[in-house]
Amino acid sequence: MSLNIPFIIALDGPAASGKGTLARKLAEYYNLALLDTGILYRAVGWNVINSDGNPEKETDALKAIEKLPDTDLQNPALRSESTGAAASKVAAIPAVRKALRDFQRQFAYNPPENKAGTILDGRDIGTVICPETPYKLFITADVKTRAKRRFLEEFGESGTEEDLENILEDLIVRDERDTNRPMSPLKKAEDALLIDTTNSSIEAVFEEAVSFISNKKK
Repeated sequence: MSLNIPFIIALDGPAASGKGTLARKLAEYYNLALLDTGILYRAVGWNVINSDGNPEKETDALKAIEKLPDTDLQNPALRSESTGAAASKVAAIPAVRKALRDFQRQFAYNPPENKAGTILDGRDIGTVICPETPYKLFITADVKTRAKRRFLEEFGESGTEEDLENILEDLIVRDERDTNRPMSPLKKAEDALLIDTTNSSIEAVFEEAVSFISNKKK
């Protein structure tokens, strides 16, 4: 690893796999600046929807990117399933990915002075955004398990079986779109550690990730 490359953790995987929770724990443990890159695409999708645009239309998506500086990235609505679906659609547009790629790389390679490095949570961090870093993790889980997790996050105990089925169907569609888009598809980098969280606790996943990173640091 070049001395010019800062400490960067690339964390990839599908929706509701547990990578967001892991990213926050690793960021705290290693004192890293954290970027949830998915929120950028969600913000673009949100802006398209609220402009009555089409998230599959390139011109509408690029106009939505211009509004990013004025978008509240903490808005809870960005975490909704409808916004997630729109995000997956805009993320399939090559021009959108290119426009947001530079922002992500700038963040990754320029950590704040009070941070030891950066961690980016996304779909193509280890393969496209930061392929140079040796600290690559790919987090996954069975799609039915991921649907149940998202269901509990969104509805708690008040949801219905229909709500769960809708979330499962949405995740299947998003997985298909993310995996098969022509530019920067969701896939595991060859040198990434694969962690399946289907039957694992967050503590066990965290310990496995830290062990992998520590060995790479030696």
